Amino acid sequence: MKAVILAGGLGSRISEETYLRPKPMVTVGEKPILWHIMKKFANHGINNFIICLGYKGDVIKEYFLNFKSYNSSVITNTASGEVIILDEGHEDWRVTLIDTGASANTGERLKQVQKYVGKESFFFTYGDGLTDQDLLATASFHKEKGKLVTLTAVNPPARYGAVSVNSGIVTSFSERTSSPDSLINGGYFLVNPNVFETLNRLSNPSWEVDILPKLAMEGNLAAFEHTGFWFAMDTLRDKEHLENLLESGSAPWLR
Repeated sequence: MKAVILAGGLGSRISEETYLRPKPMVTVGEKPILWHIMKKFANHGINNFIICLGYKGDVIKEYFLNFKSYNSSVITNTASGEVIILDEGHEDWRVTLIDTGASANTGERLKQVQKYVGKESFFFTYGDGLTDQDLLATASFHKEKGKLVTLTAVNPPARYGAVSVNSGIVTSFSERTSSPDSLINGGYFLVNPNVFETLNRLSNPSWEVDILPKLAMEGNLAAFEHTGFWFAMDTLRDKEHLENLLESGSAPWLR
């Protein structure tokens, strides 16, 4: 399977970091949060990535073009330019980096990578959220439900809008709620490529505003309810929380 990752937004709520680099390159520990997301997928055998670039996309390109040197000890000969990578065990990832525009909406970014995803269902997520969910169980659930899209529904803090679910099918979206039992869109999706038929009829669509509610109204949006760890990094406080988990040896997303 492939995983498409949105990495083009401005990340304005964590502007202390993103004035220099795109949000997915903000570090948790010594690695960009993008690396942590990809490592989660890789731990489930998903090693083929398509990254939708936008704001400061050159920073992400540079990281992957120099991935080995950034993640290794090296010897370099300044006269010849020879570089020797000392560390073994590098990630075996295929990473496709696609410029999707500085101002494109989320659905538009997905439209622009259609030719790279192939004919099988693929994962689709944002470049700022971590989870310990069983991605293979999610894939099995998606196949069982047979809907165009399966989203991960989680129960986070009350600052988010809610998703209503009936028998594993999304029925509606609602405004922000303070109910501790509410479910929200956790930002991890499994997508059938047939969804491009809907995407391609719209100009610069938003995945969240134009596509998901439409699929819910059609009964074509399933929800995989995840009760474990989920956390989105929106602010410096969120970054510090994730770093504290990592430093304490309790980083659920890396298990």
